[in-house]
Amino acid sequence: MANPIFWRLQLLLAKLETTYGVDPTLTGANNAILATDVSLRPMEGEDVPRNLIQAYLGGQATIPAGLRTVIEFSTELAGSGEAGTPPGWGPLLRACAMAEVIDADTSVTYTPISEAMESLYIKFWIGATLHAIKGARGTGVFTINAQGIPSIRWTFTGLWVEPAEVARPTGTTTGFQKPQIASTANTPVFTVNAVPLVGRSFSLNFGNQVEPRLLLGRDQIVIPDRVEALDLVCEATPVTTFNPYALANDQTRVPAIITHGTVAGSIITLTAPTCQVKRPTGYQQNQGVTEWTLNLSPLPTDAGNDQFSIVLT
Repeated sequence: MANPIFWRLQLLLAKLETTYGVDPTLTGANNAILATDVSLRPMEGEDVPRNLIQAYLGGQATIPAGLRTVIEFSTELAGSGEAGTPPGWGPLLRACAMAEVIDADTSVTYTPISEAMESLYIKFWIGATLHAIKGARGTGVFTINAQGIPSIRWTFTGLWVEPAEVARPTGTTTGFQKPQIASTANTPVFTVNAVPLVGRSFSLNFGNQVEPRLLLGRDQIVIPDRVEALDLVCEATPVTTFNPYALANDQTRVPAIITHGTVAGSIITLTAPTCQVKRPTGYQQNQGVTEWTLNLSPLPTDAGNDQFSIVLT
């Protein structure tokens, strides 16, 4: 009888593909991802019934079709520790339809793209069982909550590869730095329309539409569209200070900015420069203090691909 497979014995590797769907040779030393809360759906797809005629009652055989694998996990939101050096989670952003621009010793900037999207090859071990995922593309949710660890929750879909027993390598995650708790000291900027707000949470959903296209002659995961959503909870203010009702009614486009980190190499700034404030739907209260839940739509200008940016400095 085989020994049990312990859930804690996990390793996640990810590397950008040079050729779509082809293993770019991942190593534990260079491609390990420091992840939390991994969830795997190893054999998503459909069961196509054969619907054969038969001279008796009973079930019908099916054939698996449209096979793909979906993996979800979180990474802590922290810089690389050196300005101008991409973080360990940089390749994940690039596989979510984003471009990476490096200004040596100064900054790394990620912005949306609409063409020439990159893809990941992912390898995930549970014990010695390897689940490889090729041609993966995905989406994510960037979240900063007061007194919590900032994070990005990722969802990647890739083409299915049959699992196999493969020796698990040793992972090295030095590209991932220790995060800082979101707080007044560590998160110095939280503004909408240039008005500083007292925030409880800030969340940007990349909103990528991820679709498997499994046709004759091409198997591919594509991102044909995106609709970003920015949600935040903050203390309500007098409307003479900040008036979300007027902004929503006038369809005024406003910037929303959050900066987390204060030391070079660990500063992360998310800017959505032209957001439309949606209709506020009500109030909530925490500890007897009135708060708003505000929903914003980050919108592109006529130039396109500029609805938000993530800048590490």
